[in-house]
Amino acid sequence: MQHAEIPRFSNQLASVDIDVTTAAGEQFTQLLSQGEDEFKGIRIFVTGGGCSGMTYGMTYADAIHENDCLLQGEGYSVVVDAVALNYLRGCQIDFTTQGLNSSFVFNNVFRAVGGSGACGGCGGGAGGGCGM
Repeated sequence: MQHAEIPRFSNQLASVDIDVTTAAGEQFTQLLSQGEDEFKGIRIFVTGGGCSGMTYGMTYADAIHENDCLLQGEGYSVVVDAVALNYLRGCQIDFTTQGLNSSFVFNNVFRAVGGSGACGGCGGGAGGGCGM
């Protein structure tokens, strides 16, 4: 009897997993260049709660853990743990400026799990801004 080979966990992400626009990549690079030297990248995370059930956010990554996945860009790294990636796969991260307001925008967030990411009560979610 022949056993099927179990696929190995790959921690390298591609733009089909999470797409970072040029504007967002430039902002990530700028943020990391102004931060502390020990930061490994920008961590994107997902937490439970809120009116849509799940919310997302960003912070600096001070460590890379065994189950983290990495998206390498020019001058930056995006770090996502494997569980959060299941919710974020297929999203696009953009950076927009409208007047005096600038923010990261997540498009198509939660698409991989059948959600729109929209939040009927509070206006957050897909296409929502994320300040950092």
